[in-house]
Amino acid sequence: MDKEDNAIDLYNNANLEKQNEAARIIQRSWKRYIDTRIFQYYKGLISFKMVGEPRLLMKYIDPLEADFLDAAAGAYIRFRLGGTSYPPNIYYKIFTHRPVVDMCANSPKDYSKLASKQSLTKKIHGKIWKDDGSGYYKRVENNGWRLLSAKAWKSMDPFTTEDNKKEIQFHFSKLKRKQDVEMRRKRKKIEWLKKMYSSGSLWVKTGDPTITTLIQRAADGIIDATEKERGQDVMEWEVDELLKWTNVLDYGEYMRQWKEIATSNTSDNYRGLRNKDSALTGLKPTSLDATTPSLSPLFW
Repeated sequence: MDKEDNAIDLYNNANLEKQNEAARIIQRSWKRYIDTRIFQYYKGLISFKMVGEPRLLMKYIDPLEADFLDAAAGAYIRFRLGGTSYPPNIYYKIFTHRPVVDMCANSPKDYSKLASKQSLTKKIHGKIWKDDGSGYYKRVENNGWRLLSAKAWKSMDPFTTEDNKKEIQFHFSKLKRKQDVEMRRKRKKIEWLKKMYSSGSLWVKTGDPTITTLIQRAADGIIDATEKERGQDVMEWEVDELLKWTNVLDYGEYMRQWKEIATSNTSDNYRGLRNKDSALTGLKPTSLDATTPSLSPLFW
């Protein structure tokens, strides 16, 4: 009798384990489906490209700032998904393609000192002050990515707070600023190449084994130089040529699309309020049904 009871218990436990495993599979599948639909919904919210009036968009985000986005500002708004949790948050940032002049940044000094207001040093008893640069004016952008939220405590978002603290080096020399831009672009290309290399996506398009070997060695040399912190030894044209010979995505095209996606039109293209739907993002509001990814504008 005991053997029969044990056999029945084992059978029931086995069935229960199968049911639990089946329930876990269903739960994981459903959670994966829900996460996918949520991501598609958020992706649909920012699927527009270079459309929408910035001033009208800002009226829904921050009415106080909307008045600053006039045609002369040449401003446009860019939206991105981000955050430390899921589902992601939507962040926005205001850019301008107009030249920005910061007189203090172009003439760095400590404006609170009397010496900066006096005449040239050679005219003052031949004295030459040694200035260590302490107290110099430092340009602060204070224009990081901000959380798109109607809540009053949106400024407490950790991502927004951290981004606003980020210091951007702004040299007073225009030539040095251009060199910094070139260096940042080169660094991004090298990082792009390293990611493709580490993921195994960097393979040669040609079938010639000799050329394949040469290109592979060139890639190994560039990656080795960057890992040993000798990135300045790598020329930008070397990275460009290597990218042309491989199957990786076109970096220039990728960056162009990345800058256009989820970006409004510029304020200098403002032609007055027309249709509300098209003026926002050029998209018409659609149903928020879970079975269909939404292509609705940001604020429906």
